[in-house]
Amino acid sequence: MWVGGHLVLALSVLPKALKEKDPEIVRVFESHFERIGIPALLIQIITGLRMAGIYVDPRDWFSFNNVMTSHISVKLILLIVTVILAIHARLFIIPKLNKDNLSLLRLHIIAITLVALALMFTGLNFRLDIM
Repeated sequence: MWVGGHLVLALSVLPKALKEKDPEIVRVFESHFERIGIPALLIQIITGLRMAGIYVDPRDWFSFNNVMTSHISVKLILLIVTVILAIHARLFIIPKLNKDNLSLLRLHIIAITLVALALMFTGLNFRLDIM
């Protein structure tokens, strides 16, 4: 949900809003996506921490001692960045959104989408042991 929603936002909704210089397009998408996206983010946080605890002792999460701890560490760092970006958007960008700060929103959407994709690919690497 998280990755797909942000891909739709970045590749479909945002370009239209930028072209028309209309922040309301993003605001409408955000109001619908938030009902699904925030619970998806909470589930991602809960399951991510739970799975990290299953595979590695929490004291070793950021040790980067081996492939397993490296995967867990990268995933947790990306998860922390995701939470920070989500809070920042919700508290500081979306409430003040207007046609003058759409470019700031564009940078934020690109960042959160790239982090979401990085989380997905890191998870795939973990499962496929590619890393």
